[in-house]
Amino acid sequence: MIVTAGCATAHAFTTADRADVAAVLDQQAAAWNRGDLAGYMAGYAKTDALVFTSGAQIRTGWQAAYDHYVARYGNDRASMGTLAFEVISIDAVGADGAIVLGRWKLTDTPAAGDGVFTVVLARRPEGWRIVHDHTSSTPPP
Repeated sequence: MIVTAGCATAHAFTTADRADVAAVLDQQAAAWNRGDLAGYMAGYAKTDALVFTSGAQIRTGWQAAYDHYVARYGNDRASMGTLAFEVISIDAVGADGAIVLGRWKLTDTPAAGDGVFTVVLARRPEGWRIVHDHTSSTPPP
């Protein structure tokens, strides 16, 4: 007698997944540069479990992250400036997770700056979304 343990097909993190993860960040930068904060925030999981760390503060929840962005950068093209990401690495965490290490640079705004970030993305029903963001700024000279 042959017994099989379920019919679930195992999947792995693929080259297409890596491209989809990178596309989340590309779409975020494009939305930011249009002054579309809602579009930028679409890259984050809209959940109370989202963790966002910056400026020595830990915020939890999508709404807290959104409110922080509005308070710091406004919600229009003129106040938000121009954002660029440099992705250094995308590493798989199992089949349904990824860690992205990169640099960010914000120009054309009084809140201009640059620094590094690490974001953790999870494969969710709506696609790849950031579930944890740790961003730091380069200290002033």
